[in-house]
Amino acid sequence: MIDRLPGEASQPLARAAIYACLVGTAMYFLAPLLVMALTSVKSMDEIRDGNLLSLPLEPTLAAWAKAWAKMRGFFWNSLLLVVPAVAISTAIGSFNGYVLTKWRFRGSETLFGMLLVGCFIPFQAILLPMARALGQFGLAGTTAGLVAVHVIYGLAFTTLFFRNFYMGLPDELIKAARIDGAGFFTIFWRIVLPLSPPIVVVCVIWQFTQIWNDFLFGVAYSSGESQPITVALNNLVNTSTGVKEYNVDMAAALLAALPTLIVYVLAGKYFVKGLTAGAVKG
Repeated sequence: MIDRLPGEASQPLARAAIYACLVGTAMYFLAPLLVMALTSVKSMDEIRDGNLLSLPLEPTLAAWAKAWAKMRGFFWNSLLLVVPAVAISTAIGSFNGYVLTKWRFRGSETLFGMLLVGCFIPFQAILLPMARALGQFGLAGTTAGLVAVHVIYGLAFTTLFFRNFYMGLPDELIKAARIDGAGFFTIFWRIVLPLSPPIVVVCVIWQFTQIWNDFLFGVAYSSGESQPITVALNNLVNTSTGVKEYNVDMAAALLAALPTLIVYVLAGKYFVKGLTAGAVKG
């Protein structure tokens, strides 16, 4: 019989302890989500008489239907906001990263440093200047104005991500394309962009999450029917008129969180691959 090496006997116990810790942590963070899901399919009478973790006796989707009826317009507002904002900021960020790494010019490092400062400016610091600028351009209280705000604020992050990713691309690839007669835009469209899907996914997930979940810019720069879903959810939950409908509030909160959850489920593994491929290098 072969004797076990020192410490080998303790490996299964250590692995079991790690799994137990991970399962316990997951349950801790998933408990609020479970409470929200259970509450959203209960009637108000059952919510008053039961407890938070009790299973619904008569599950119903009435609260979901009511929540969707109240939040539908604001849901589409957020969608109309997040799609162009993410697309524009990602496109400009990729172009900036390409120029700042493969076509450097005098002052490029200074320009990048100025862009990088944008990553550290608090949202609250630009509320008044941005509101004044939107008013001067006639974009105050509009979805287009909110798109412009998120594009401007997101450029610092997308430029940083793409620049660090493109730092890992060999310069010889660009030089060879130049020798073959490829120009500035041809190299970008035919060579650099086809190599960029990992970092594009990183930027899309990052920007989508930030913009969809944003409340401060939404409440400051939108009004009335143009408000995003986060502002509408806050107004619904904090209303002081009528009976407090907890099931409707929970259903509305889940509706607001569903798009970001879907994005992470579908593209989460590509997000990790993009980060390890160079999004935080350089």
